[in-house]
Parts: sequence; structure tokens; C-alpha cells
Amino acid sequence: MSLSYRFQPESLLRRTPLAAIAALIASAPAGAFAQGAPAASTAAPAPTAPAAPAATLREVVVTANPLGSELTDLVAPVSSLGGDALAVRQASTLGETLDRLPGVSSSYFGPNASRPIIRGLDGDRIKVLQNGGSTIDASTLSNDHAVPVDPLVAERIEVVRGPAALMYGGNAIGGVVNVIDNRIPKEPIHGVGGAVDASATAGGDTARGASGLVEAGNGQFAVHADGFVRKTSDLRIPGYARSASLRNSQPLPEGESEAYGRLPNSSAQQQGGSLGGAYTWADGFVGANYSEYHNEYGTPAEDDVRLQMRQQRFALEGEARNLAGRTGGFIESVKGKFSYTDYEHKEIESGQTGTVFKNHGWDARFEAKHARIGNMTGVIGTQFGSTRFSALGEEAFVPSTDTDNAALFIFEEMPLTAGGDLKLNLGARMDHTSLKARADGNERFSDASRSFNAGSASAGLLYKLAPALSLTSNLAYTERAPTFYELYANGPHVATGAWEQGNPDASKERATSLDLGVRFKSGPHSASLSGYYSRFSNYLALSATGNARDAEGNVVAPGAAGALPEFQYQGVAATLYGFEAEGRARVAQKLLTGSDTLDLEARADYVHGQNRTTGEPLPRLSPLRLGAAVVYGAGPWGARADVTYAARQSRVPANDTPTDGYTLLGLSITYKFKLAGTQTLVYLRGDNLTNQDARSSTSILRDIAPLAGRNVKIGLRTTF
Repeated sequence: MSLSYRFQPESLLRRTPLAAIAALIASAPAGAFAQGAPAASTAAPAPTAPAAPAATLREVVVTANPLGSELTDLVAPVSSLGGDALAVRQASTLGETLDRLPGVSSSYFGPNASRPIIRGLDGDRIKVLQNGGSTIDASTLSNDHAVPVDPLVAERIEVVRGPAALMYGGNAIGGVVNVIDNRIPKEPIHGVGGAVDASATAGGDTARGASGLVEAGNGQFAVHADGFVRKTSDLRIPGYARSASLRNSQPLPEGESEAYGRLPNSSAQQQGGSLGGAYTWADGFVGANYSEYHNEYGTPAEDDVRLQMRQQRFALEGEARNLAGRTGGFIESVKGKFSYTDYEHKEIESGQTGTVFKNHGWDARFEAKHARIGNMTGVIGTQFGSTRFSALGEEAFVPSTDTDNAALFIFEEMPLTAGGDLKLNLGARMDHTSLKARADGNERFSDASRSFNAGSASAGLLYKLAPALSLTSNLAYTERAPTFYELYANGPHVATGAWEQGNPDASKERATSLDLGVRFKSGPHSASLSGYYSRFSNYLALSATGNARDAEGNVVAPGAAGALPEFQYQGVAATLYGFEAEGRARVAQKLLTGSDTLDLEARADYVHGQNRTTGEPLPRLSPLRLGAAVVYGAGPWGARADVTYAARQSRVPANDTPTDGYTLLGLSITYKFKLAGTQTLVYLRGDNLTNQDARSSTSILRDIAPLAGRNVKIGLRTTF
């Protein structure tokens, strides 16, 4: 694993406010760096500390509520995945790891690149965060661009379903995925601790992966180091790579044979690591981290193209609590984070570098929790960022673009009854975004600039009918500024097989959303149901114009040799609505032993999207999905049998193809044991055990890239 670092601090200082760094350091209270033992922390210790907290500690979610709330006290619908469940569920991409969570599917561009899709929205409408900070990459630009975040190093992943723009900007209009790790320790660590993961897969992508982390501290200073590596082969599939409809409508030329049993050019090798440290005290921390991510992978869309991705990231983070005595009782705590990212993505064809995408920039975020005003508590904050994107090469379909943004936001929470059974959340955010595109000698582009002011606001209610039962509602108005590719794209996009054209006059995307939910939790029994409705007045959709162009951009007859269908970003009226439901019930216990349990789980989700301008369905929507599982536990043993059904998706636009329904069967067995101060989880997981040919309706490659065939994964995770 190479950790070559080409970070240029003088360039960073020119482009970022010095206050971004100074504010983090200044967040430490006076005397925080003095010698002597710190006061005991009131927060939970780091997960990898030797003296791990008991599993009964409440799970606090930080993504949907800056004040920190338990899952059952959140207004927004949130899923949290961590611990053993995350270890067993991990896939090679973020999208596949989260697929089949309620309301969450995957863009699936083969096994190496997929972003989460939430409630039918993807791309720049879903914000992917790393420890609450922005990730700078090119994954929203094209579905074949992987997200440079590997689930192997995640401790927990939080998913906010529905608008979260008031906290994270317009590009969270559909939801947020926050990958949380401990690369900057936030709590005191005493002694040495760590974890080791290793896994191997037979069938499927024949993967081999390993990761490890070590943390050490003396109660004041803490350090963290981690690394991971993963290697996969070409994906094993149940039958032909191309669908039956495609084989019939577009037979291969004489002499060429259909790919069968393996998905061509779908192997990959990923590696990365990080080193960080922090100074902690009773009421806060300040720390830094440097990390690298490397990914070399193939794409099923092009047999002779390999993609090489590199991301280098430097992060600072700090927090100071219990400040009321020093701020006249007005500010209770402050926190800040800053990151600088250098990202590069090369597309290599037959050994020669073709297009090169680069994106580097910084992101800074600061929050202050104010003291109670009457019954109201809340957070005020600001966020700044700047990116410099460039695309060089013959197949560059977007121009080099500089994007700068600044935002102010506020979040307030207030109980409306004396007992706190009725709670009101209010939030608002204002973003300013400016974009400047440069032609750089490419005749397809021209110098241009736009700026936007986007506002978002929301109001939510949580009403506890009983300690175990609550109702939620949330009304939000959100605006999203167009991205540089929605404005200025103009060229052949090989990954989509189309000529994509932006709309330089595009307006902001606007949506009004309503979410209603009910939640129940009592001991081992739990259930939740959410229904949502989103009405867009200017949904920026990539729509077919009916024209076709050749690789040079000349207008040609549709269907001619080498012709690419022309697609253009257009603002349309659109509606999305649907529901999500999940539940778990304990149906038996003490069946075979004095402590074993048997639980039943069920889940369902559905999304309906329509272009109100044309009446056509929106593209690449997940169909009705149903799931059920039987979960058995007996001491250190656990077992789970899982069935997932996806209905046929026939509601597709005129230029798309429908997908057949499918049923997938999965089985997992786990065993946990302790030995010499370590705790180990061993698991065996089988997916698609009936080897069904399944194709995802949310994938652009549905007709050439089926899901993995039968595969079995064995793995272990040891913590010490």
C-alpha cells in the first residue's frame, strides 16, 4: 500500500480561510494543553478501547439531528447500520452495502461502482458524507465512478431518508448517507486496542479482503491507524451477461460469442489507509487525520477500459463542550471540521490513458449549540467550500469548472408539552453557489459562469402517544442549485452510451415534501411505517431529445452506425411518492436451550415517480420490494434466513427497458467467542443461493450486467 503524499500547504492556504484551522485549535478551552491528568469523560469511550462500554448504551444518531438523539426520538426517518450487522452485511461498494435497507437501493454499475439511491433519488440529490464532512470526488458525474469510501473501515453508517437539505445543502434534497469512523479519536483512549477483519468469497466476485486498525492513548493523547486491501475477480453470474431481450434485438456479429458465467472486465483491487491523532480532555477534543484511497477496476460497459482512482484527504476536527460559563451562558458548545481533498480518476483504454478527471478542494463546517431560550434549544452554523474540477481527454464531456459555496443554517428543537411528549423541530438554510466553467481550448465548451441562492426550510413534529409508540410528520421546502454537468455538459458519455448536453439556462430545482410516520418499540418488538410525497416544480431530468449525434458531435440519423442518442438536461414537473415499512417480533424463546430466541422480520418499500410534464415514469426506479427473515440466537450462535422479492418493473420511460421480478434467498450463520482478551465474530454468509438471474431496475447496465450469482462468504472480525 502506497501512501505517497503530494499535499501542497501553500496552495491550501491561498484557497482557504486561515480561520478554518485557527477555529479548530481555538476551540480548546484555556489550559486544555496543560500537563496533568484530565478529568474523567462523561461520554462513552471509543469503540476500540480495551474497556468497551456495554451494549446497553443508547444509540445516538448525529446525522439527522445536530443535538444528538436516539433513533426513537428522531423526527426524520433514519436507519443506522453498525457493529456485527455491518460486518456481516459489508459489500465491496457503499451502494450494495446499503441496498435493501428500507427505501434504499443501489445504482449498480457492476460490482465495483454503485451509489445509494434513496426514495428514487440519486446522483447529486443524495449527499454522501464522511464523519459529517463532504467527500470530494466525481461519483455523481457518472455511474461508473466509484465512491472513494470503503465499508471495510466504517464503524457505523447512518442513512437519513428524505430531505436533509437544511443541514447539508440542496444536494441532500433526497437524503444523506454518513459513513462514520474513528479516524480522529473524539474521546479519551486508555491503553491499546484495535480490530482485524478478514474475509473471502467463493463464487460471486471471488473476493479476498482484509482490514485492520490500531488505537492507543494515555487518556489525553490518542492515535489511530488503519489500512485495508480488497481484491476481486470477474463477477460470476448465473447465465448470460446480456439479457434475453438484448440478445434477440441486437445479436452479436458473426464470430463473436456471448459472455456466459462471468461478467467481463469486472475485477478490481482496492487499498487504502489512514493515520490520525487527537488531544482529548474532559470537555472536548482537537485532532487531525490523513487518509488515502486507491481503486483500480474495470467496467462492464467497456471491455478494454480500466479505471484508476486515487483520493488523498487531510482532515481537522475539534469540539469544545460546557462553555456556558465562559460565554455568558449563551453558547454551550462549539464544533468544527475542515478537510482538503485531492482526487484523480483516470480512464485507461488498451493501456493508454484517455480521459483524466481531477477534483481538488476544501470544505469547512462550524456549529455552535446555543443555551436554552425559553424551552427551545438549537444549533446555528456555517459551511464553506470550494472545488476545482477538470476533465482532460478526447472523451471529456464536461468542461473544467470552479465551484464555490457558502451557507448559513439553523436548527431548533422545542417541546410543546410539559412532559415532552410533543416536540417541534424547525430548521432553515441558505446556500450561495457560484460556478465558473472554462473552455480550455476545447471547441465543444465555452467560458461561462452562473450563481445561485438556494433556500431550504422544514418543520417537523414528534408525538409520543405512549412510551413505545410515536407519530412523526415533517414538511420541507428545498432548493438545489444545478451542478456544472447539468449546466455545461456537451459530449459523448461512454458510460451511458449517449451524447449528453447540459442546459446553461437551467433554474434551481425546487421541491416540497411531506413525510408521515409511525414507530413502535417495546423490548425485542419494533415496527415503523413511513409514507412520503415529494412534488418538484423544476426537476432536472436527463431526457431524450429524439436526435442523434456521432462521436464528433455531428447530427446524424438515429440508428445510423456509431450514432449516439442525444439527451439533454431539462427542468420538468415531477412527483415522487411511496412508503417504507419494517418490523421485528419475537415469536418464541427457550426452544432448544434456556436462553435461545426466535425472531421474525419483515420489510417492504415502494416508490412511484412520474414526469408530470409528459406523464411518463421517471427512469430507474426500484419496484415494489418485499423481504422477510427468520432470526435465531442461542448464546454465542446466531443464524438468519432471508428472502427478498423484487417485483417486475414495467413502469419505465419510452427509452428504457423493463426488468423481470426476482426472488433472492440468503443465509448467514455467526459465532462469537472470547479468547485471551480478544472477542471474535466468525460468520458464514450465502447470497442468491438459488443462483437466480436477477437484474436491477435502478441500474443503467441492467441489460448487460446482472447481479452476482450464487456466492458464499466467510469472514471474521477480532477486536482487542
